[in-house]
Amino acid sequence: MQKKAIVVSVVLYLVSTGISYAGFNFLAGGPERASEPVGQTAEFGLAIDPNEPRDQECSMNGDYFTKTERDAWEKRRPLIVMIENSPDARPHSGIDKADIVYEAVAEGGVTRFMPVYYCKAQADDVVIAPVRSVRTYFIDWASEYGETPLFGHVGGANCSADKLADGNFGPCKTDKRAQAIEQLASYGWRYSKGNDLDQFAAGAPKKYPDQPAYVRNESRTGKQVATEHSVVARSELLWQLGLERGWTNEDLEGVEWTENFTPWKFADQASDTGRGTTEKIAFEFWDGYGDFAVKWEYDRAANEYKRYTGGQAHTILETGGQIVTKNVVVQFTREIGPIDEPKHMLYTTSGEGKALIFQNGNVLEGTWSKAKRTDRTIFKDSKGREVTFARGPIWISVVATGTTVDY
Repeated sequence: MQKKAIVVSVVLYLVSTGISYAGFNFLAGGPERASEPVGQTAEFGLAIDPNEPRDQECSMNGDYFTKTERDAWEKRRPLIVMIENSPDARPHSGIDKADIVYEAVAEGGVTRFMPVYYCKAQADDVVIAPVRSVRTYFIDWASEYGETPLFGHVGGANCSADKLADGNFGPCKTDKRAQAIEQLASYGWRYSKGNDLDQFAAGAPKKYPDQPAYVRNESRTGKQVATEHSVVARSELLWQLGLERGWTNEDLEGVEWTENFTPWKFADQASDTGRGTTEKIAFEFWDGYGDFAVKWEYDRAANEYKRYTGGQAHTILETGGQIVTKNVVVQFTREIGPIDEPKHMLYTTSGEGKALIFQNGNVLEGTWSKAKRTDRTIFKDSKGREVTFARGPIWISVVATGTTVDY
């Protein structure tokens, strides 16, 4: 009986996924629309007076914004989106508008990003691309943001199975520990709560019925890429979908999301004398996978770190500008895998471990701890004091314990 239930669940998932996928391609216009601009007709963005003071602190990374922007974000909850990092995905779109970015291996040494949008993304309608599927450990980190953030992705690791000659389905290919879609359902995100904005079921907001939150654009970067590298999202349409599902700053029970959120500590920019001499940070997620090797170069005058990926400046498509940050965190944790036929990985997200925190040209050798999935990861220095981050973007790279970091 249990086996039959599993088979039925798999069939229903595959059928619903196929229908959603077909609907998505219909709404997006299919191949004929692939070369069209991503920007559509709705008017988004905030009218910000250039003289308006930037004195409103962002709870995500301590940066300062205008009251106009704060009034906007206080009506919303964080938006978190999965973005891929294969060479065909570059240059990226929208990562520079995130307040916090996570990076970890998805499988096979290929990393994936999880940007967190809240404060910086309010001023404009952010183009986010290319969006990709989710893995279980990213859900654990996303759960730190009020337990139920708006979560954008294109499917995820799930209990996939081959169809047998008798018409039934064989056993799951994906280890249960890596079944991200099933975990989202068990947490209530997909159905009973609905904060999950999976592309396969997102469609277009009712307010903008001709504008899907996700479209495919295989020539986004100026060259043709495979369809899996082509999904483009827009922040305002994703937030609008959340609004129409009842997700604002309050959840479906009227609870403000910040009641389940622990902000980190922040400090103003260090003076020139307080800036250190650690000029470069370099590491590989997996040895020999140079396309995903990371290097950060410290610009002392600007007091920020410039990112390089695979030996090249990591740039944003729309502006050509290089990605920069104020804080670089390297979080060491247990790596397990590949654990199944699709070669899924697991990374320990709860418990504790070592961490390196780079800011103001200095390095702190510290630790991280996280009690359970919905708790915030807390970083501490070698003396056990909670780390105070420099105000501004925070990049967190999660690597296997024992990974060499040169600095």
